[in-house]
Amino acid sequence: MALAQAEQVAGLLAGLGMDSELVKVTTAGDRWMGDLAKLGGKGAFVKEIDHALLVDEADVAVHCLKDIPGDIPVPEGLAFAGYLPRDDVHDAVITSSGAPLAELPEGTVVGTSSVRRTAQLRLHYPQLTVRPLRGNVNTRLARLEEGHIDVLIAAVSGLHRVDQAHRITETLDLDTMCPPIGAGIIVLECRNNDTELLELGAKLDHADTHRQADAERAMLHALQGHCNSPIAGYATTDRTGRLTLHGKVFNLDGSQWLDSHHWGVPEDPQALGFFVGADLLRQGARALIDSIPH
Repeated sequence: MALAQAEQVAGLLAGLGMDSELVKVTTAGDRWMGDLAKLGGKGAFVKEIDHALLVDEADVAVHCLKDIPGDIPVPEGLAFAGYLPRDDVHDAVITSSGAPLAELPEGTVVGTSSVRRTAQLRLHYPQLTVRPLRGNVNTRLARLEEGHIDVLIAAVSGLHRVDQAHRITETLDLDTMCPPIGAGIIVLECRNNDTELLELGAKLDHADTHRQADAERAMLHALQGHCNSPIAGYATTDRTGRLTLHGKVFNLDGSQWLDSHHWGVPEDPQALGFFVGADLLRQGARALIDSIPH
């Protein structure tokens, strides 16, 4: 998926007259197949890529925004250059039987290592058994085909990027499976003194996506979660440009959850994000987050 995303960006840069060469970086998150919390969790998929920028081994990084921690600063010397138009934020279900989740029998095994997905699956589909499953989307699809699991939950946008959208059994609505912060957003990052790439990134920047990302990440920053925090949320823009942000915080088994949904002005998306984060904290998010081991 990362290669497909990088090739997409290379094509966009070519359209602006910029030739590029792909530099492949394998991150700690890619190599580690265990619990991400034991790896340190935050930034596991971006640290090596950021390092490549800082030591001039690469000039622009292509990130899934959902993989970039929202509650710690971007490394000194780096900056986001542009946000590509947002893809679908929904999660999809792929079942070996072809049946939707609601029709699956008790004990059906769902593979996921996402605490966000696990909490919401246990809330809405308590008959299912959730087992840890790590790896890129193609690896996880192979585990399904091999019979290690009965169900796979994956991002709709990711399945499209690797040409596997035809495998989708059903697409979960956002009330059932609230997405991660930054879902469906590809962001470009470069050194903060590289004026040429900053200018090119600005040409590729999608204003509505940029505002949505700022609102969501401000909420995440306000909550100060850890790598085992089931935090979800997404911002949308209506036809007048007004923003709305929906945020949720769960405990690990989904038996407790908090919900906040508010509107804001496009001129200050971060204010909306901090407001929703503060509302969740007012409801008890701090205690809920801190009660989860990490």
